[in-house]
Amino acid sequence: MAFTLQIGAPAPEFSLPGIDGKTWSLEDVEGAKILVIVFRCNHCPFVVGSEERMNRLYSEYGPKGVALIGINSNETVNHPTDSFEHMATHAKEHRIKYPYVHDESQDVARAYGALRTPHFYVFDEKRRLRYTGRLDDSPRDPAKATTQELRDALDALLAGKNPPAPVTNPIGCNVKWKGKDPHWMPAEACDLV
Repeated sequence: MAFTLQIGAPAPEFSLPGIDGKTWSLEDVEGAKILVIVFRCNHCPFVVGSEERMNRLYSEYGPKGVALIGINSNETVNHPTDSFEHMATHAKEHRIKYPYVHDESQDVARAYGALRTPHFYVFDEKRRLRYTGRLDDSPRDPAKATTQELRDALDALLAGKNPPAPVTNPIGCNVKWKGKDPHWMPAEACDLV
């Protein structure tokens, strides 16, 4: 069995606390045409390098019916700057407007099969997975990006088409799992193209 959620699979349910004081679930975005879930954190340089692009994407695609939720699943014993308290500070500093929630148990990261930060999952109106992978080919440095797979997937879905590349390998830091080496990944995790 693959570690990462497969194309066509339904979005796993969750109920997670957000930095805005609200508990977020799939029900809260049920009116959105498309849902983007991104597993992210505060400290990863690949996430930090993508912050402005994620903010811009949210601003541009939100009015088109695209919802975005950021989920931080990193353990915080060895990565204290990824704590819930630091999430609020980080979001303010980086002007994050989309819901940013905490998966302390890491159950949601396991349900989705999150591999890296950032790792994007795009679901259609029926909440079936249509794209998983990266934002583009240069998350740390936007000036070096030559692709835009996430935008391509969103544009295709909004036009009623299939994403041109439904699966890409996310580029970033490993999700930091509790009780595991910082670079640990499950043996079955390397299941993307």
